[in-house]
Amino acid sequence: MISFAVLGGLLLNIGAFLTFKGKIYEAVGIYLFADICWIIMAYERDDLLGVVSIFVGVTFGLLAFLKMQSGKMNKSINKENDDL
Repeated sequence: MISFAVLGGLLLNIGAFLTFKGKIYEAVGIYLFADICWIIMAYERDDLLGVVSIFVGVTFGLLAFLKMQSGKMNKSINKENDDL
């Protein structure tokens, strides 16, 4: 049987591949599913501090994803100094 840790790791690899291919929105969605797997894993092991810390990270990731979708985040990594 596959554990939530292994499933989260597989999803992390898929997300990294999508990031490599330039599909950032899809990658962030996959990363969020991986985080959910790790929250379940930490909960099953009675690691409440792990659940809370992973949940905080997921919240920031979700907020960043929503900011990207709304167009309020600059998506270019090649900014000129004039653009700041």
